[in-house]
Amino acid sequence: MEFEESGIGEECGVFGCVAAGEWPTQLEVAQVLTLGLVALQHRGQESAGIVTSNGAPSPTYTTLKGMGLVSTAFSPEALLKLRYGNLGICHTRYSTTGISELQNCQPFVVDTLHGKIAVAHNGELVNAHALRKKVMRHGVGLSTCSDSELITQLLALNPPMEEQDAPDWVARIKNLMTETPTSYSLLVMFKDVIYAVRDPYGNRPLCIGRLVPISKLHSPGAGEQDTEGWVVSSESCSFQSIGAKYYREVLPGEIVQISKHGIKSLSVVPRPEGDLPAFCIFEYVYFARPDSIFEGQMVYTVRQRCGRQLAIEAPTDADVVSTVPESATPAALGYAHQSGLPYIEVLCKNRYVGRTFIQPKFGALTDNFAGKRVVLIDDSIVRGNTISPIIKLLKEAGALEVHIRVASPPLRFPCYMGINIPTKEELIANKPEFQDIAGYIGADSVQYLTVEGLVSAVQQGIASHQEDKMISPTNKSSKRVGHCTACLTGKYPVELEW
Repeated sequence: MEFEESGIGEECGVFGCVAAGEWPTQLEVAQVLTLGLVALQHRGQESAGIVTSNGAPSPTYTTLKGMGLVSTAFSPEALLKLRYGNLGICHTRYSTTGISELQNCQPFVVDTLHGKIAVAHNGELVNAHALRKKVMRHGVGLSTCSDSELITQLLALNPPMEEQDAPDWVARIKNLMTETPTSYSLLVMFKDVIYAVRDPYGNRPLCIGRLVPISKLHSPGAGEQDTEGWVVSSESCSFQSIGAKYYREVLPGEIVQISKHGIKSLSVVPRPEGDLPAFCIFEYVYFARPDSIFEGQMVYTVRQRCGRQLAIEAPTDADVVSTVPESATPAALGYAHQSGLPYIEVLCKNRYVGRTFIQPKFGALTDNFAGKRVVLIDDSIVRGNTISPIIKLLKEAGALEVHIRVASPPLRFPCYMGINIPTKEELIANKPEFQDIAGYIGADSVQYLTVEGLVSAVQQGIASHQEDKMISPTNKSSKRVGHCTACLTGKYPVELEW
């Protein structure tokens, strides 16, 4: 719960759509893009942008950008400007680098030697400072302090060995990948195609969906001939609202071309030998919507497993299980199931009260817990200043005891790869008060899920998915699994350059 109260940001969200078949298309690409972006709103609320193209040899790009939520950033009249688009990409932003202004709103569109490109980016470059200097030495000026503009300019530069009369976008993207190892999921639109790209460590998510008629949406018999278009998104949760079927993930290091003819994997750029993938484990813990699918498993199911593992590692002598943030509900249900305790609601939330007012935001459902020992499941304790008033509220309303169980390990280190985490000094786990955190927040006990427990809960489902897909045990590369736990352990997947 403290994520939303502490200023920890949900990164950004990217989404793209390409209409299949003949163009001009009958598919309402602009509506698909807008609805897809709304479904990713939890990943960023500062600004939103859409760029569409008619896909002609000399394409017309139409751009809309605005501050705030998608619902307020674009008026119905403005969206009409996008109605001739046959393909497009869009972005919702929570800034991790760059200030919150319209000039930093994505996608970025720039002219290159071979025509315009549009770029949408989720992540944060670990060597941005050095790259910024390198680009400026080439005489390229930068108008923003955003990593995403830097990526766009790097793609605009001619890579070694490229022919002068034709752009080699695979070579350009590969050149970008050699310049910066992580962290990025990218959508690059050029003329009539979109390139979907994940960095070699797969730190940020990206997946592909197939638009089919509503009548075929839940039918296993929907074939390629039923395809109305292709979509690509930070999270698969956006597919349900637009009538798309989940197709697959973009692999770490993969470059996928999406066109009206379908999808084509163009290349997979490898990591340095011995390095594991480093998908952000906090996508599972908090950032992603619970109905999204990563690595073959639903986020909701992973959170339930975290709750069950937490009950094994940190049992408590209590009467009921509950939670405060909705994001921790799956973990609370898992904890309740594993411990054999009933799950109840202890608070009623007033959704019309601002974030600052903790106690007026909640009303106590006294009849559910008065005279009982409550174990409250949370997904985080970042600074420790949010959960304390809630514990006090429950005890004043009649709870005999309040025990806190946290379905993730303590946050101890900043993230430099796309999540806005407070400084190391601000995190409660690094303060003297952490030695008696229960006393500090007024709880009867506090225990966290261990790093090993979290990794086990996440990777258990991946192993099951690989077995279901009958992945060959001799194919070692297909079974290599790894996750970034840097904010928990301080072990970053790559060397940081500042």
